[in-house]
Amino acid sequence: MGTMPRTARYAAHTLLAALALTGCSSSAPPPAAGSASPSADPATPAPPSPVQVCTNLVSYWAKETLLGTKWSGLDWEQKGLSNAQYAIHEDAVAAGRAEERTAGRDKVLELIDRFVAQRCAAEGGATTSSENWRPPT
Repeated sequence: MGTMPRTARYAAHTLLAALALTGCSSSAPPPAAGSASPSADPATPAPPSPVQVCTNLVSYWAKETLLGTKWSGLDWEQKGLSNAQYAIHEDAVAAGRAEERTAGRDKVLELIDRFVAQRCAAEGGATTSSENWRPPT
Protein backbone atom coordinates (compact mmCIF):
# COMPACT_ATOMS: atom_id res chain seq x y z
CA MET A 1 0.00 0.00 0.00
CA GLY A 2 1.25 3.45 -0.87
CA THR A 3 0.27 6.89 0.23
CA MET A 4 -2.90 8.58 -0.94
CA PRO A 5 -2.68 10.86 -3.94
CA ARG A 6 -2.30 14.53 -3.10
CA THR A 7 -5.87 15.48 -4.11
CA ALA A 8 -7.34 12.68 -1.99
CA ARG A 9 -5.29 13.79 1.03
CA TYR A 10 -6.41 17.39 0.50
CA ALA A 11 -10.07 16.31 0.24
CA ALA A 12 -9.76 14.19 3.38
CA HIS A 13 -8.16 17.04 5.35
CA THR A 14 -10.80 19.49 4.13
CA LEU A 15 -13.58 17.11 5.16
CA LEU A 16 -12.06 16.57 8.61
CA ALA A 17 -11.66 20.32 9.12
CA ALA A 18 -15.26 20.94 8.06
CA LEU A 19 -16.52 18.24 10.42
CA ALA A 20 -14.50 19.64 13.28
CA LEU A 21 -15.80 23.17 12.69
CA THR A 22 -19.37 21.96 12.37
CA GLY A 23 -19.11 20.02 15.62
CA CYS A 24 -17.75 23.04 17.44
CA SER A 25 -20.27 25.53 16.13
CA SER A 26 -23.39 23.47 16.81
CA SER A 27 -23.12 23.56 20.59
CA ALA A 28 -24.44 26.53 22.50
CA PRO A 29 -22.08 28.34 24.87
CA PRO A 30 -22.71 27.81 28.57
CA PRO A 31 -24.85 30.52 30.21
CA ALA A 32 -22.96 33.27 31.97
CA ALA A 33 -22.96 33.22 35.74
CA GLY A 34 -25.99 35.01 37.14
CA SER A 35 -27.79 35.09 33.80
CA ALA A 36 -31.37 33.99 33.23
CA SER A 37 -32.13 30.37 32.52
CA PRO A 38 -32.05 29.24 28.85
CA SER A 39 -35.84 28.85 28.83
CA ALA A 40 -36.21 32.56 29.65
CA ASP A 41 -34.21 33.50 26.54
CA PRO A 42 -36.48 35.58 24.29
CA ALA A 43 -34.86 34.05 21.20
CA THR A 44 -35.98 30.57 22.23
CA PRO A 45 -39.56 29.96 21.09
CA ALA A 46 -41.97 28.52 23.60
CA PRO A 47 -43.12 24.98 22.85
CA PRO A 48 -46.55 24.82 21.22
CA SER A 49 -49.50 24.30 23.54
CA PRO A 50 -51.61 21.12 23.31
CA VAL A 51 -54.35 23.23 21.67
CA GLN A 52 -51.93 24.48 19.00
CA VAL A 53 -50.65 20.97 18.34
CA CYS A 54 -54.21 19.64 18.09
CA THR A 55 -55.27 22.44 15.75
CA ASN A 56 -52.29 22.08 13.44
CA LEU A 57 -52.38 18.29 13.32
CA VAL A 58 -56.12 17.78 12.93
CA SER A 59 -56.53 20.65 10.48
CA TYR A 60 -53.71 19.29 8.32
CA TRP A 61 -55.15 15.77 8.16
CA ALA A 62 -58.73 16.96 7.61
CA LYS A 63 -57.57 19.03 4.63
CA GLU A 64 -55.56 16.10 3.28
CA THR A 65 -58.63 13.88 3.54
CA LEU A 66 -60.85 16.41 1.76
CA LEU A 67 -58.24 16.90 -0.97
CA GLY A 68 -57.89 13.12 -1.36
CA THR A 69 -54.10 13.10 -1.21
CA LYS A 70 -51.92 9.99 -1.28
CA TRP A 71 -51.55 9.82 2.52
CA SER A 72 -55.11 10.72 3.45
CA GLY A 73 -56.07 7.06 3.90
CA LEU A 74 -53.82 6.48 6.90
CA ASP A 75 -55.52 5.47 10.13
CA TRP A 76 -55.69 7.71 13.21
CA GLU A 77 -52.58 6.21 14.83
CA GLN A 78 -50.52 6.60 11.67
CA LYS A 79 -51.61 10.23 11.52
CA GLY A 80 -50.53 10.71 15.15
CA LEU A 81 -54.02 11.55 16.41
CA SER A 82 -55.55 10.72 19.77
CA ASN A 83 -59.03 9.21 19.84
CA ALA A 84 -60.58 12.62 20.61
CA GLN A 85 -58.54 14.31 17.89
CA TYR A 86 -59.72 11.70 15.43
CA ALA A 87 -63.33 12.43 16.41
CA ILE A 88 -62.69 16.12 15.70
CA HIS A 89 -61.10 15.12 12.39
CA GLU A 90 -64.13 13.09 11.36
CA ASP A 91 -66.55 15.88 12.32
CA ALA A 92 -64.43 18.43 10.43
CA VAL A 93 -64.33 16.25 7.31
CA ALA A 94 -68.10 15.75 7.43
CA ALA A 95 -68.66 19.51 7.84
CA GLY A 96 -66.19 20.19 5.06
CA ARG A 97 -67.90 17.85 2.63
CA ALA A 98 -71.26 19.46 3.36
CA GLU A 99 -69.81 22.95 2.88
CA GLU A 100 -68.00 21.97 -0.33
CA ARG A 101 -71.30 21.21 -2.06
CA THR A 102 -72.49 24.79 -1.62
CA ALA A 103 -69.43 27.02 -1.12
CA GLY A 104 -66.50 25.45 -3.00
CA ARG A 105 -63.08 24.15 -2.05
CA ASP A 106 -61.47 27.43 -0.90
CA LYS A 107 -64.23 28.11 1.62
CA VAL A 108 -63.98 24.53 2.88
CA LEU A 109 -60.31 24.90 3.75
CA GLU A 110 -61.09 28.08 5.72
CA LEU A 111 -63.97 26.31 7.46
CA ILE A 112 -61.68 23.44 8.48
CA ASP A 113 -59.23 25.83 10.16
CA ARG A 114 -61.98 27.59 12.15
CA PHE A 115 -63.90 24.41 13.02
CA VAL A 116 -60.83 22.51 14.21
CA ALA A 117 -59.44 25.48 16.17
CA GLN A 118 -62.74 25.87 18.05
CA ARG A 119 -63.06 22.18 18.85
CA CYS A 120 -59.43 21.75 19.89
CA ALA A 121 -59.69 24.80 22.18
CA ALA A 122 -62.95 23.52 23.69
CA GLU A 123 -61.35 20.16 24.43
CA GLY A 124 -58.01 21.51 25.67
CA GLY A 125 -56.05 19.90 22.87
CA ALA A 126 -58.00 16.63 22.95
CA THR A 127 -54.95 14.63 23.99
CA THR A 128 -56.10 12.71 27.04
CA SER A 129 -58.48 10.24 25.41
CA SER A 130 -55.95 8.06 23.64
CA GLU A 131 -54.85 4.94 25.41
CA ASN A 132 -51.50 5.31 23.60
CA TRP A 133 -50.92 8.92 24.70
CA ARG A 134 -48.91 9.60 27.82
CA PRO A 135 -48.40 13.04 29.37
CA PRO A 136 -44.83 14.35 29.26
CA THR A 137 -42.81 13.67 32.40
